[in-house]
Amino acid sequence: MKKTILAAVAALSLCAACSGPKKDIHPGWTYNTVMYEVNVRQFSPEGTFKGVEAQLPRLKDLGVDILWLMPINEIGVEGRKGSLGSYYAISDYKKVNPEFGTMEDFEELLAAAHAMGFKLIMDWVANQTAPDNVWMSEKPADFYERDSLGNAIWEYDWTDTRSLNYANREVWYAQEDAMRFWLDKGVDGFRCDAAGEMPSETWQYLVPVLRRDYPESYWLAEAENVEYVVDTMFDANYAWEMHHIENAIANGPGNHDGVKPASALREYIDKDAVTTAPSAFRLSFTSNHDENSWNGTEFERLGDAWQVMAVLNFTLPKTQPLIYTGQEIGLSRRLKFFEKDPITDWSSNEFTDFYKYLIDLKHSNPALAAGEKGGVMEWIETGDPDVIAFSRTVKGNKVTVHANLSAEPSGELPAWGWTVNVK
Repeated sequence: MKKTILAAVAALSLCAACSGPKKDIHPGWTYNTVMYEVNVRQFSPEGTFKGVEAQLPRLKDLGVDILWLMPINEIGVEGRKGSLGSYYAISDYKKVNPEFGTMEDFEELLAAAHAMGFKLIMDWVANQTAPDNVWMSEKPADFYERDSLGNAIWEYDWTDTRSLNYANREVWYAQEDAMRFWLDKGVDGFRCDAAGEMPSETWQYLVPVLRRDYPESYWLAEAENVEYVVDTMFDANYAWEMHHIENAIANGPGNHDGVKPASALREYIDKDAVTTAPSAFRLSFTSNHDENSWNGTEFERLGDAWQVMAVLNFTLPKTQPLIYTGQEIGLSRRLKFFEKDPITDWSSNEFTDFYKYLIDLKHSNPALAAGEKGGVMEWIETGDPDVIAFSRTVKGNKVTVHANLSAEPSGELPAWGWTVNVK
């Protein structure tokens, strides 16, 4: 399925780097970065580390900075869903999934990524393990949450997992040990799956103690809790609320988030400015592995608004934008989660050009930095409730955005149209 990219009035200019605080709150390399989520299983016909490594030049040309690999650890067999199972049912934290290759293959991918200037982070599944995780036999029974009959239990419909017991501090230390194993190999940080399902006290221990020894590491929480983005813990968390508001404003044919006016997004930004520290990064996205597989592609959920929402996710305050596997070529299908379903044609097209533009915009303008280095935001009154406009300014750099969040034209803006101007 092809979508025509809307014409945009945009002026890009390079400007001098802004001067930040004397001591960065986050690793210095993180502030103007764009993240790319790699679904290793579906990234190539082989579905291997080598298949990812072969595409590093393409990703370099795209311009992304951080490669987030969906879980690469060995996964369980007991209770496995589908024929291949879920990435998120880990059987051994210190082994790689043989489906993807060997540990040596992973180390070669990591080295190649670093040589090309990428940072590489792992998806870390700390909330639960597979039923046949090595800890089930190697560790005491109280490593896992259990029912009155002593059976290890699980959350939601995650029947291929068992919940770890974080009331037991030994579980904290076991996770620390496993994370050090990978940090010692040179990975640049972690996206922590279901972080909000775990006690914040666990992360209040794990993140600072590991950041102390690996100060350049990056930490992303799959959570929206405010306490997960204080200056001593995670660098970033998810902007889930903003994502659902965008779905509701767009009200595409596959939207399940209700219907909201454009003003809902402005209200969210104003609220987030007060409730979340200025230094916080917010992972912003129109798709990710959960959304794509379970709730639909960005075209299903956002319809013709997919592009203007992507622009906002690259330009609003605190945003650290994410591109999911296939978005840069306009992939218009839901990728299977427990089966092989590879993307076989990565030919560049108008979608590639659009995301290259946004990435260049992010890199070239200090005003669009995430966290405390980003430019000061000011709303611009438009006289149209469906059009939101704002500027972000830092020394020597100002970015102004107008976005029509409506299926009706407004002035010079077409339906779902946008402009970005830089000076």
